[in-house]
Amino acid sequence: MFDGNILARILLTLTVLGYGFVPILADFNKTHATNPLWTPHARFHVVWQVLSYVGIGLLSLILIWSPGPLAVARLYFAAAIGAAIYLSFFATLGSMKLFGGKEYDSNGIQPWPVQIGSMTLKFDANITVFSAVSIILIVGVLLIRS
Repeated sequence: MFDGNILARILLTLTVLGYGFVPILADFNKTHATNPLWTPHARFHVVWQVLSYVGIGLLSLILIWSPGPLAVARLYFAAAIGAAIYLSFFATLGSMKLFGGKEYDSNGIQPWPVQIGSMTLKFDANITVFSAVSIILIVGVLLIRS
């Protein structure tokens, strides 16, 4: 396990936490899973998605931290799983006009304003966090040593 890839493992673990465990806190509440503005079927899907990502996250952590053969290949595979999840988020973000999607709901987590000089920028929680974690994923992959 201590084969020179400890930093890569730590960074990949952070990316797994981002998709596999943070959504439990972010989505199992009134902004998503119990949001009264959502249809029951939409709430079903978000719970299913979160629980699926927990399972995928657990499998990814096993790939990252278990000793044994093919350690480097398992790191790349865990990274590929994370990349698929994060790229899917950005693909969905880019295609929202096709299905009437929106980054947030009126009774959900609102973007927070940041004043930069005379400009006020609004930062969406998901876009901000997933952008940062995607960068961590890329750095983690670049640090993998064979």
